[in-house]
Amino acid sequence: MIFNHEKNILELLDIAIDAGKEILNIYNDEIIVNSKEDKSPITQADIKSNNLIVNRLKKFDPNIPILSEESLVEWENRKNWDKYWLIDPLDGTKEFINKNGEFTVNISLIKNNYPMFGIIYAPVKSLLYYGLKNYGSYKLKTNSNLISLSDFNKLNINNEKKSKIRIIGSRSHSNKAFQTWIENKFTSFELITIGSSLKFCILAEGKADIYPRLGPTSEWDIAAGHIILEEA
Repeated sequence: MIFNHEKNILELLDIAIDAGKEILNIYNDEIIVNSKEDKSPITQADIKSNNLIVNRLKKFDPNIPILSEESLVEWENRKNWDKYWLIDPLDGTKEFINKNGEFTVNISLIKNNYPMFGIIYAPVKSLLYYGLKNYGSYKLKTNSNLISLSDFNKLNINNEKKSKIRIIGSRSHSNKAFQTWIENKFTSFELITIGSSLKFCILAEGKADIYPRLGPTSEWDIAAGHIILEEA
């Protein structure tokens, strides 16, 4: 099993941190934006982060295939995979372009169609999260390579009732349907707006209660956040 030894988890976490460094090199310079076929934005940071993660994961275990938003594999070629890496090398490209710091690196391991391990790293905020099936979820503030997992803090959701429901909204994808939905569901609520998969991390930390997603999403957007939130 990949996670029998602490050094294996540290190696995977370091991949996310190093991908974040690649992203920051471009973030701190002029950002050139291009468009993909679906009209969504892409930058050199997406590409450089993707290349680093893919190359490092291949060295980590060459027998596990990889699916990434920036290097897609046709469904016919991957539909029978029982285990694979699923990555979003720069989640929140619009936040990256707007330079608000709310973007992440997402890496997850899928087994039998279910996330077993996930990493979310926010390089500007120096926040690193990971979750491992049946072992919990953890958080660390860091911007350098890691030494020990004991430095991480375990996440536990606080289920105490609140006077107001704390609802997360997307910074880049909010719309009238979202506003109408929450107004019909709740009479008293607080709206928290944030970008990328940091939404899942805020839920996992117990700083918000619900994230309604009414629009389309993709598996690489939510896999890492799914296991981090579930394990919390």
